[in-house]
Amino acid sequence: MSLIGRATRSEIKTSFYAYNPSLAVAIVAAIFYTVAFLLTAIQWIRYRAWVWSIMVLAAAMEAIGYIARCASVQNTSERPVYILQFSLIILAPVLMAACCYVIFSRILFLVVPQEARTFRLCWIPPRFITPIFVGCDIFALLLQLSGAVMISSVEATDKDAKDKLDTGKHVAQAGVIIQLVAFGLFAVAAIRFNFTSKRFTRFLSERYENVGEKGYIIDGVVKDNNWPALLRVVNLTTILILVRSIYRLVEFTEGTTGYVSTHEWPMYVFDALCIYPSVALFVYWHPGRYLPYLGFRLPKGAHGSSDSEIQMR
Repeated sequence: MSLIGRATRSEIKTSFYAYNPSLAVAIVAAIFYTVAFLLTAIQWIRYRAWVWSIMVLAAAMEAIGYIARCASVQNTSERPVYILQFSLIILAPVLMAACCYVIFSRILFLVVPQEARTFRLCWIPPRFITPIFVGCDIFALLLQLSGAVMISSVEATDKDAKDKLDTGKHVAQAGVIIQLVAFGLFAVAAIRFNFTSKRFTRFLSERYENVGEKGYIIDGVVKDNNWPALLRVVNLTTILILVRSIYRLVEFTEGTTGYVSTHEWPMYVFDALCIYPSVALFVYWHPGRYLPYLGFRLPKGAHGSSDSEIQMR
């Protein structure tokens, strides 16, 4: 259940849930997310994909969030552990969205020649994709976090408890709306690129040394040339996070008396099940398999030269 309005109830032996939460389902979710986190961390170290530390952190937040939920459903009147699980589960997908922005931008730099990186191709210049969308993501995260803190800090004895709860609700709701709008625009651009990128399939073979039919060499490192698979995973992840964001917006809009907040299954279907593939799929289709540069910043000149410049080197 959402935190909205729960602080107005007596905290003495009063459940923070408007339903009887399932411990078994929480344990299953905790196990699956913990395994996904461990595998994500292993791949992160294996490929030295330091920018992917954002996904490692997001996976850790999900795992800890559902572990905390296991503890929360056994003592439903404990406020701190309830707030912990709620905050981690609701904020982790915001970081995953940032990962999608970064990886999509890196795919563009890898696949599209410099002269073709136009506004017409992806509606936003590749170098601005990360700062613009990640900036919106950070702003949305701060709003959602602020809303959660405002809601959780309300005491039942406060005279203006209802006003504070409404304010916290609206702040968190604004954060979800900003995330939804930004991510919706990004989803359209990313899915569209899945079709417009087909004309660049020969660019890698012309620019880099091939190793058989499935690989190429950049800076002495062999990378899988099946980058469309990674792009499809980004597209699918984008859609799943978008569905989850719509669910959270409905939850905040309905409030504590709405169907979403008074039933447990929507959270697992539209949050847990939607977000899990957003972590698990990248374990196999890891960006490190396809992309050569995964530091926080691209090396100077990386993917920034035209074909004629490369031939002169």
